Amino acid sequence: MPHPAGTVPSNMTTIGIIGSGNIGSQLARLTVAQGHDVIVSNSRGPETLTDLVSELGEHATAGTALDAAERGDIVIVTIPLHAIDTVPVAPLAGKVVIDTDNYYPERDGHIAELDEETTTTAEMLQAHLPESKVVKAFNHIYAADLTTKGKPSGTPNRRALVIAGDDADAKATVAALIDSFGFEPLDIGALSEGWRIQRDTPGYGPDVDADKLRELVAEAKRYRDM
Repeated sequence: MPHPAGTVPSNMTTIGIIGSGNIGSQLARLTVAQGHDVIVSNSRGPETLTDLVSELGEHATAGTALDAAERGDIVIVTIPLHAIDTVPVAPLAGKVVIDTDNYYPERDGHIAELDEETTTTAEMLQAHLPESKVVKAFNHIYAADLTTKGKPSGTPNRRALVIAGDDADAKATVAALIDSFGFEPLDIGALSEGWRIQRDTPGYGPDVDADKLRELVAEAKRYRDM
């Protein structure tokens, strides 16, 4: 059942996670802690996720990437960038898809468009998923911080996390999810602005509030200008 823009109803949302490494498993923990159902997947098969699902409890199941894509109301893609073409396309049409990826040439191999900075990782995922609503999020926080640094809404100096995307309703939905996880969402604009929070930029990593993060994002320079 679709949910209204900007809301993440705890009693009905299923979150699919494609990729269950450090970031994916932490987001799964946050998901079940908020009362959502989660479907976790990875490239090695559901049978390798038994321990994680056992830890997460009754709200979690393991499946394939296709299962996560088909059954998720919101789907998080958190896999190495070189595997982006393995993300199912048709089942994600019309859905909010969260991209957590960063580009590491030593892991992903060199990708000309990213080396030349003519696109971003999230725009690459959007091109792969033309009918989905891709939002950049969760790429500039260390995995361990996801479950230890969250604070209730209204807490002074609450840690902020960036979102970027081209669909306002999709961004509102992801912002509500981030808020429920204990962080202050900071909208930095279009998907193409996601480069401002990529690795080696001032905003990548530090635990700062929204005002400071906004300053750091504004200070970001392209790799060619560093």
